[in-house]
Amino acid sequence: MESLKATFTSLLGLGGVKFSPSTSVPSLQGKTILITGGNSGLGKATIQALLQHSPSPPARIWLASRDIDRIQSAINEIASAVPLAPTIITPLVLDLASLESVKHAAERVLRESERLDIMILNAGVMAMPVGVTQDGYEVHWGINHMGHAALTKLLMPLLLKTVDMQEVKDVRIVAVSSGGHKSSPQIDFAKVKTDMNTSFWWIRYAQSKLANILWMKALAKEYPQIKCVSLHPGVVSTNIGGPVVNKYRLAKLAEWLFGWMLAKPEVGCLNQLWAAVGPSAEVETGEYYHPVGVKGCGSAMTKDQGLVTKLLEWTEEELKAHGVGGA
Repeated sequence: MESLKATFTSLLGLGGVKFSPSTSVPSLQGKTILITGGNSGLGKATIQALLQHSPSPPARIWLASRDIDRIQSAINEIASAVPLAPTIITPLVLDLASLESVKHAAERVLRESERLDIMILNAGVMAMPVGVTQDGYEVHWGINHMGHAALTKLLMPLLLKTVDMQEVKDVRIVAVSSGGHKSSPQIDFAKVKTDMNTSFWWIRYAQSKLANILWMKALAKEYPQIKCVSLHPGVVSTNIGGPVVNKYRLAKLAEWLFGWMLAKPEVGCLNQLWAAVGPSAEVETGEYYHPVGVKGCGSAMTKDQGLVTKLLEWTEEELKAHGVGGA
């Protein structure tokens, strides 16, 4: 009942935190930020808002994506609104479907960055065809959860080092999940290492989004010195739903009829902007938020501490098997 009430409140825009980028983004002077999937949609909108509205922009933003041409195109587009963008944004080639690619990307960040203040795990896929990643995980699980889990574990030493460097301790990891996690059944940890071809794509997607929430709760417990949160951005018009829209005629009709109801990325990014740079006292580690800053909307499974622990232990064992250690 509490979850239903919180969700309803969020949908009506009641009870949320008031957050306007033009007045609420603080000085980010000297900070280093990393955003996955920063070449389009919510990621690109987040980067542009940070650069456009911070009184003092960050020292560096790592824009991580799998395609260097798309990264450069995004930088050029952001630069048309914020001319200093190319001097701050650093391209980072990262394919979350390959743990080897994740390792190479993390090695570069560790080699070239002295600090990492904010990491936004924004990239994701939805409605993908049946298949597995290069490492044998169901494709939604492998990209949305395993790729990001590997990245956080590999960069954890740098995040912890940054905590020690700060006078005011405020290092954050923000994972973009989805309200769709509520459709997830109990996680079958054996099945996520198959293509799950008997499961509808929405179930496969929902399961990976549940994992995003559980992973942040696990990290919040394991690393209390770092603020780890997850969130639902709202129903946003991005290219993440492209595969399902292209495949189903009914989906194309729905997009044409109801597309006007979808939030633009510059609005949809507000919740992750708030979680990443909003007042530290307002953002509670381990929480899952609906827009903007509304907590208590998670499913019963997001509150299952036994499941949080199981996901952490299973994920870390899998990562170790692929040569990914941690702090």
